[in-house]
Amino acid sequence: MKGTAEVRRAMRWGVRHGLIARAVQKKLQTGDLGVRLMADPVAIADPFPHYDALRAQGRLVDNGLVLNTAHHDLATAVLRSADFGVVEAPSGPAPAPLRLAVRAAGRGPLGPVEPPSMLAVDPPDHTRYRKLVTRAFSARVVAALRSRTEEIATELLDTMAARAGTDGGRADLIDDYASLLPATVIAEMLGAPVEMRRQFLDWGAGAALSLDAGLTYRDFRRSERDLESLHRWMLGHFAHIRRNPGDNILSALVHAHDEEGRLTEDELSSIAMLLLAAGFETTVNLIGNGAALLTAHPEQLELLRAEPSHWPGAVDEVLRYDSPVQRTGRVAQRDTEVAGERVRRGRVVVTLLGGANRDPAVFTDPHRFDVTRENAGSHVAFSSGIHYCLGAGLAKMEGEVGLRALFDRFPALTPAAPPHRRPTRVLRGYDAMPVRLSPATVDA
Repeated sequence: MKGTAEVRRAMRWGVRHGLIARAVQKKLQTGDLGVRLMADPVAIADPFPHYDALRAQGRLVDNGLVLNTAHHDLATAVLRSADFGVVEAPSGPAPAPLRLAVRAAGRGPLGPVEPPSMLAVDPPDHTRYRKLVTRAFSARVVAALRSRTEEIATELLDTMAARAGTDGGRADLIDDYASLLPATVIAEMLGAPVEMRRQFLDWGAGAALSLDAGLTYRDFRRSERDLESLHRWMLGHFAHIRRNPGDNILSALVHAHDEEGRLTEDELSSIAMLLLAAGFETTVNLIGNGAALLTAHPEQLELLRAEPSHWPGAVDEVLRYDSPVQRTGRVAQRDTEVAGERVRRGRVVVTLLGGANRDPAVFTDPHRFDVTRENAGSHVAFSSGIHYCLGAGLAKMEGEVGLRALFDRFPALTPAAPPHRRPTRVLRGYDAMPVRLSPATVDA
């Protein structure tokens, strides 16, 4: 049975990623900018010059695979248009061999990029799912969570300082702080065991790989295995919730499944898994990217110390300048015109969010990091339209609290070694950031 399962996994990889990887490698030889942003390590490490070059090529750049745009107005229009969706519109029958391969491969584990994930469904299902969880992330709830987030930040910084005191004042900002802060907050919000937060982070890293197209088989296998493990745990946790219901969003979702019949088992599991993983993935990157930017721009940090009222805008500027989510795609559900550009039914448009957030038509001197930028909040780091990130308010609050507490506690924090970027392309952040804490602020 294990051998059969692995064969089916290999078939799923071939259908979902292998064919894409082959097409991308072939296109890479032509120097296509959109493809380089998917497969060239140099372009992935520093995508911003490539966004500029692609933007100069046109508003919608067709590379034969997808249409790319790094224009802010066009990206926003596509994301808000009812003529586009996340589900591909039928465009004729697929070739028979491909249909057979898909059937033989079987269904993989529930993940963030396939239905019934909220990221992978259009209305009316998307509307139904979102209504069930929106209230848990309202502005009122986020405001009430602020003091608890400040407490968690203080506890984590205390622990980091104590540990650094025995290690020459060194710490890993991602492992010791940036990852644990949002993982603790979302675990408490969902009624999940906080002591499992590092396991959730590990599973989340595997799940995040599935957002990228053209994965290697090794990464695809890791992603499926982590999603399978998270799903098994979640099913067991549902049983615990049924015995011990609480006042949290997971209990409400279980009730919607058990008592009201508004969710199927797969819908319940998919929503719960997405809330848990998405509840920390973006914010880990936001805090890490923000810490890197502020240590690299000490004059901006000094400005924030002198005028703390700029902190909310500074978080928006981090989101604009180095977006935790760099791209998202939409499919034209019908022949349409959007922001003056015609798009045929079935065409995929990749909105390069990181490029749109550096569009000089919207942001003056876009490659300058400026925490006082007046229109920093015009970024599309959280997407736009009906799929606008429902946890955006929570992420921004956590980013503000987390970064402000970090630099208040360790005003002389400096890099101890070069940070290491995550291997993902859709998500942009760090998985390691060695830092040295000021000796004067490290607990003895």
